[in-house]
Amino acid sequence: MIKAHLRKKKLKSGKQSLYIEYYKGFKTLANGKIRHLRDYEYLQLYLIENPISADEKKKNKEKLELAKQILAIRQADIYQGKFKIQNTHKGKTTLLDFYEMKKEERYQTKGNYDNWDAAQKHLEKYCPEHITFNDVDVDFIKGFRKYLDTVAVTKSKKRLSQNTKHTYFNKFKACLNAAFDEGYLKENLIKKVKGFTMGESTREYLTSDELQKLAETRCSIPLLKRAFLFSALTGIRWSDVNKLKWSEVREEGIDNSGNDIYRIVFQQKKTDGVEYLYISEQARELLGKRQDSKARVFKGLRYSAHMNLQLLRWCMFAGITKHITFHSARHTNAVLLLENGADIYTVSKRLGHKEIRTTEIYAKIIDKKMKEAANLIQKLELELDGVE
Repeated sequence: MIKAHLRKKKLKSGKQSLYIEYYKGFKTLANGKIRHLRDYEYLQLYLIENPISADEKKKNKEKLELAKQILAIRQADIYQGKFKIQNTHKGKTTLLDFYEMKKEERYQTKGNYDNWDAAQKHLEKYCPEHITFNDVDVDFIKGFRKYLDTVAVTKSKKRLSQNTKHTYFNKFKACLNAAFDEGYLKENLIKKVKGFTMGESTREYLTSDELQKLAETRCSIPLLKRAFLFSALTGIRWSDVNKLKWSEVREEGIDNSGNDIYRIVFQQKKTDGVEYLYISEQARELLGKRQDSKARVFKGLRYSAHMNLQLLRWCMFAGITKHITFHSARHTNAVLLLENGADIYTVSKRLGHKEIRTTEIYAKIIDKKMKEAANLIQKLELELDGVE
């Protein structure tokens, strides 16, 4: 049987972090050594190590008492699980409190955390504060789906897009799945409600000729022009272009053909993954003269409505009527690489995609076999009445 104990851990700040240690026994390894099996639950409760004032001592006492209460609940959960006793306490937990807890567990993954946070705002509008897991049923879940589909709006009062509805409902779904796994729900009700299908979004990109036209056309903000073309040649996102520092730009010698080797080593803002990306000599030229290692490469670049407007005007002067955003440069890079013979795995690695299926969307855009198939059928000799 699992044993739970309350423990303290001294932090660098001088405070003590309270946590629960779950001892799950041990197993004997192949080499004969014993490995003890433990899990830990950090309670986010902190004690002042050497309290001086009466207030500090009072707060320590309250936090320690709360930690002991949590420990008692966890020990009861373990006991109930062993003897298959229904846990009535968990069913009384409010849905919104549990969602908040699950959201905070994702704090380190910013993109995912932001989606959980955005979905929470809509859940709070739909779900009354007093609703507990004992109140959650299939009709309640269907009601939230209908709310997202017919009522929910953005800050600008626009209806949610198909992909946004898909994302928000999936966060709600993940919350209920976790609630079932952890014993807050008796039945996995979310399986009985169909979610939203993912809509296929249009990925606007530039052809090779259009990119050349942009390169030849003057932009009112030269810094924006350099940054956009750099993104088109490398495929890195706006967020990573914007924060790129000179310490991340490397000159790594000369290859066998006598060409300089350039690489950027950076941490993706979206995924936190470290990327080692080779770049062309022309891409390096767009960065300009090397500055202090801590300085931003594109100093002065910032996301704004004015910057977006100048990007559109630049495209217009180049004769490009597509709705181009800075992210279109990344799409352009992917499409041009595939069109010029790069394999999809290489493109996926260069773009920093975690899954190959994300990159496959670009392969669909430039499917040459589909283009060829359009002209496979022999041309007909046509005589059509009324057509000149």
